[in-house]
Amino acid sequence: MSIDRVSTVPTIPPRSREGHKGDYGKVLVTGGSRGMIGAVALAANAALRGGAGLVTFAAPETVQLAIAPLCPCATSVPLSCEANGGLSGSAIREMHDALRKCDVLALGPGLSVGGRPQELVRSALEQDKPVVLDADGLNNLARIDGWWDLRRCPLLLTPHPGEFSRLTGQSIPHIQGDRETHALHAVRQWTHQGDPRPPLVLVLKGAGTIVTDGARLYVNDTGNPGMATGGAGDILTGLSAALLGQGFEPFDAAVLAVHAHGRAADLGVEDLGETSLIATDLLAYLPAALRERVDSGENGHAW
Repeated sequence: MSIDRVSTVPTIPPRSREGHKGDYGKVLVTGGSRGMIGAVALAANAALRGGAGLVTFAAPETVQLAIAPLCPCATSVPLSCEANGGLSGSAIREMHDALRKCDVLALGPGLSVGGRPQELVRSALEQDKPVVLDADGLNNLARIDGWWDLRRCPLLLTPHPGEFSRLTGQSIPHIQGDRETHALHAVRQWTHQGDPRPPLVLVLKGAGTIVTDGARLYVNDTGNPGMATGGAGDILTGLSAALLGQGFEPFDAAVLAVHAHGRAADLGVEDLGETSLIATDLLAYLPAALRERVDSGENGHAW
């Protein structure tokens, strides 16, 4: 099968003066656990910075109130827990109740692995709204046999090489030796020619992040080693979900998110240097990175 190499990064349509928050997507971010409260907050804040009109996070009730002050512009939903602090069976229904009011699900940051979290991931695959899976969302996915046959949703996967290794069974050095080939092969394994289901897009993170849907391939040229810091991936998760919620199709959303994510890091490094860059700095520089991608058309304004 031939591959269409893409080099153009999408632009962001200008907003109408009559626009309101309901026009720009409602994102649900699900994850969090004891010791991992920052991941959900970073993803939720990135979704807001990425232009989502409304963002809600769903997190275990044991940590929900600790997360809420970290993202005051988002609303929140507590997920029921057992006495031991782990998610209860009701958590799956509660996540889906919240998702019915939203357009996109970002699942995985700080989630933990196995048991109920794995059931959350499985249930997300079987519904039809777009899903961004990252972090423990991917680690749980790797434990679900034949997950690609369960999928009914548009799906955007954002693994780093370690997570991709768990998904494919290939070693990290083998993957890194030919990233494009392995990314294409994986997507084509997880989909089928003529598959009528919604698209699946893979974002293989790293130097020269790859975005592919099996037919198209984009290699990113923004970003720097300062991004090798905890939480950077959570920013990409929230940003990708925000763009999906604003109507970008999954491949274009992924290309734009990856480009802007790396561009924010490049702008941050100009002021802070590679050594000191942290994930919250990406949030601070993301507006400038996205502003560069706004199409200043005649029917609206680049705010």
